[in-house]
Amino acid sequence: MRSWAAAGSRPGVCALAALSLMACVHGRSAAPPAPAPSAAATAPQSGKPPVNADAQALASLRERVDDYVALHKKLEATLPHLPKEATPQQIDTNQRALAKLIQAARKEAKPGDVFTPESRAAIHKLMALVFGGPDGKQLRDSIMDENVLRDRALTVNSRYPDTVPLSTVPPQVLAGLPVLPEELEYRFIGHRLILMDVHAHIIIDFVDHAIPV
Repeated sequence: MRSWAAAGSRPGVCALAALSLMACVHGRSAAPPAPAPSAAATAPQSGKPPVNADAQALASLRERVDDYVALHKKLEATLPHLPKEATPQQIDTNQRALAKLIQAARKEAKPGDVFTPESRAAIHKLMALVFGGPDGKQLRDSIMDENVLRDRALTVNSRYPDTVPLSTVPPQVLAGLPVLPEELEYRFIGHRLILMDVHAHIIIDFVDHAIPV
């Protein structure tokens, strides 16, 4: 999945570009300048340009992702290292052991801890832009054709079902989302966008109704 993101890209750069595009599509700028009678009145007090609220929400999402990954790495370091030629059984055992550690450390975790209301709103706008475009129906159909968990209830910290293939996430979607570290991936389950820990094979958080009907 990460092959769509250029190596060394700064987190959130693509998100900022996509959200700027959204502003253009809706016929308004991200931060319209306020009229003022003099140059002194128009000078920014902080010396910094105004920040688009949606872009700021996605930047905050990356900060929460980084906090989670710091916990992930701390817990993973306590487990025995997998050999280079690990067997599927060794990998599965390691995944389940890491999952138990993370689940215990995040026993109070709930939806919205990583995907905050602000970042969810920004993601909904981004998805509306992507799936409302000329390729929107084709993208939606390609995702839902392989999506066999449409009506399944989700729980934060639960294991991604072993018998269900991982869904495809189109590059048009990834281009607008913060780039993830290698421990995490975006996936779809039904109409939900999930954040998945690929080392522990568990669901970290999710966004309901990410794919517009």
